[in-house]
Amino acid sequence: MFRRKPSEPATERWLVLGLGNPGSEYRGSRHNIGFLCVDALAESHGVRASNREARSLTARLRLGSHELILAKPQTMMNLSGLAARALRTKYRVDLERVLVLHDDIDLPFGRLRIRKDGGSAGHHGVDSLIEAFGSRAFARFRVGVDRPVGNGIDHVLGEFSEGERVRLPAITERVSQAVVFAIQNGLDRAMTEYNQG
Repeated sequence: MFRRKPSEPATERWLVLGLGNPGSEYRGSRHNIGFLCVDALAESHGVRASNREARSLTARLRLGSHELILAKPQTMMNLSGLAARALRTKYRVDLERVLVLHDDIDLPFGRLRIRKDGGSAGHHGVDSLIEAFGSRAFARFRVGVDRPVGNGIDHVLGEFSEGERVRLPAITERVSQAVVFAIQNGLDRAMTEYNQG
C-alpha cells in the first residue's frame, strides 16, 4: 500500500501519538482526550486505529508525501514511553517528527497549545516519553481540560461533563486539523495559526 513508485517523492514518516489509558473504565475520561483526537484524525481520513502492534492500537494514512502512523498506546498512561519507543524503533521515525497529543489541566477546556519541546509540567505520560526517548525535543499538542478545584487525579480520571461532551467533537476536529497543518506547513506556522484562540 505504501510502496513508492519511482516518480513519487520520498516519503516522510510521522508518528502521531495520542495519550490515554486503555480499558472501558477510562473511555470517557478527560485524561483520554489524546485518544479522542487520534480517533478524530483517523475518522476524518477514513481509517481506524485498530491494528495491534508495539503495545498500541494503530492506523496508517498517507497525506501526499507524508506517511502518518497514528497510535494509541495500550500501556497505562504512566508507561506510554514503552509503546512510543517500540513504535519509533519499528517505523524508524525521527524524534522531530513525533507529535504527542495529550490533556493539560493548566489550560481552559478545549484550548489548544502547540509546543516544540519542554518539560512535562507534571504530566506522567509525558514524563514517560521523555525518559523513553532520552530527550524533551518532541512536539506536544496540549489540549486543555481545565484546572480542577479539588484533586487533580480525580479530575483527569473523571468523565467529561455533559457540557464538555457537547463541545468535544469540535475540539477534537480542531486538534486533528492542527496536526495535519503542522505536518504540511511546519510547527512554527502551526503555532502561529492555532495558539491564538
